[in-house]
Amino acid sequence: MTMRKEDILEILVDWNFWEREQDVGKKRPYWIKELESISKIGEIVTITGVRRCGKSTLLLQFCRELLKKGVDRGDILIVNLEDPRFRGISLELLNRVYEVYLEELNPSKKHYVILDEVQAVGGWEKFVRFLHENKKIHVFVTGSTSKLLESDYSSVITGRHIDLSIYPLSFNEYLDFKGLRVDSKLKIISKRHEVKRMFKEYVEFGGFPKVCLVENGNKKELLKTYFSDIITKDILLRHKLIEKEILEELAKYYLSNISSMCSFNKLKNIFGISLDTVGRFSGYLSSAYLLFFIKKFSYKVKEQILNPRKVYCMDTGLRNAVSFRFMQDLGRLYENAVAIELKRRNKDIYYWRDYQHREIDFVIKEGQAVNGLIQVCYNIEDDETKKREVRSLLKGMDEFKLNEGLVITEDYESEEEIKNNKIIYKPLWKWLLEQ
Repeated sequence: MTMRKEDILEILVDWNFWEREQDVGKKRPYWIKELESISKIGEIVTITGVRRCGKSTLLLQFCRELLKKGVDRGDILIVNLEDPRFRGISLELLNRVYEVYLEELNPSKKHYVILDEVQAVGGWEKFVRFLHENKKIHVFVTGSTSKLLESDYSSVITGRHIDLSIYPLSFNEYLDFKGLRVDSKLKIISKRHEVKRMFKEYVEFGGFPKVCLVENGNKKELLKTYFSDIITKDILLRHKLIEKEILEELAKYYLSNISSMCSFNKLKNIFGISLDTVGRFSGYLSSAYLLFFIKKFSYKVKEQILNPRKVYCMDTGLRNAVSFRFMQDLGRLYENAVAIELKRRNKDIYYWRDYQHREIDFVIKEGQAVNGLIQVCYNIEDDETKKREVRSLLKGMDEFKLNEGLVITEDYESEEEIKNNKIIYKPLWKWLLEQ
C-alpha cells in the first residue's frame, strides 16, 4: 500500500531542519573537517562504520555548518531509512519520498540529499546515481556495512563516489567529550593522573559517543544493546539468516579471544558447522564492523591466505560487555586498542612470525615497503618478558632493514640502543594522544 503524503511529511519533518532545530550532539571537529574536505570534490559521499559510532550525528553537524554558511533549510533532505514508520521500505517508496520533498519544499537545483542507513533499500545505488548524474545533486549515504560499495553496488556508482570510514571516539576525542583538553605536551604532563584515570575508563567502556556520555551503571547495558542490534539488524535481517544462536556464539568466541590467532578449521570443529559457514559468518561479522582480522605479513599472497589471522574488536567496550573475561585480558585489550588506533590512522597492518615463532604484533606497510614495527607489552618490567619481546623486535628489524622499533607498554617509558638499533618504550595512553 502506498504511503500517504501526510505520513511521509510527518516522518521527514522529524528528521530535518525545516521546522525545528535538531540535536546535533557534541562536535567531532576532525571528522567534520574530513567530511567538508571530501564533499568539495563533487562526488557521491559514502560514510560507513559500525552502528552507533556517530555517522548520522556527523552528518547533522555537517548540515548545521551548511546552514551557517547560508544554505537554505529547505535545500537539505535527510531520510532516515531505518525509521520504523516507513512501511515496506523499497526503491519505489524512496522515489515517492523524494517526490514529496520536491513538491512540498521546492528546493533549489543544487540541493543536498542524505540517505541514512541506505543498505535498507534494495536498488538504492540506481537512485543515488540518478540524483548525482541527472540532477547534479549533492548526495551523501551512510551504512553500517563495509559491503556498501562492493559487488553490484560498486558497478553502478564506480568512479563516482568518495568514501569515509568513521570510527568510535579516539582517546583524544574521548577526553574532549569528558571536558578535558590535552592539546599540548605540557597539558598532558600537568593532567597526567586525570588522563590515566580516564584512559582506564576508555579501555573498559570503549569509545562509542553515547556510551561515553552516560553514567557508568548504564554503559554496559547500552553496549549489550549495540551488540544485539549489530547481530540482528546488520547481519541476521540483512543476510536473511536463521542461525542466530550459532552466529552469536561465534561472535562471542571471537570477542573472548581478541588479539589471538584464529583458524577457521579449528572453529569448524568447535561449533560443529561447515568450513563454508565459518567463513561466511566471519565475513558477516567483519562487514558489520563488529570485528576485523589482520593477516600474517608475507610478500606471497598464498602464504597470507594459508596462515591464521588475528582477530580484533572494533571497540574494547563492546568486547568487554559481551565476552568472557580472562586474567590476561589487559594485555589483549591493550593490543586491541593499538589495532583500532592503527586502523583509525589508516595504516596497512599485519602481524609477523618467523619459523622460530618469534612474533611481532604489528607490521606497518606503506606501498611495497615496511616502515614500522610495534610490539604491545602490558608488563614490560618483567625481565623475561622484556627479553622475549625485544628479541622478536630486533629479529624483525633485521628482517625488514629497520633501525628503530616501538614497544607500547602500560606505563614504562624509555629508549635504549642495542647494536645500533633504537628501541622506544612508550605508554599506551601517551601514544594514543600523539595524533
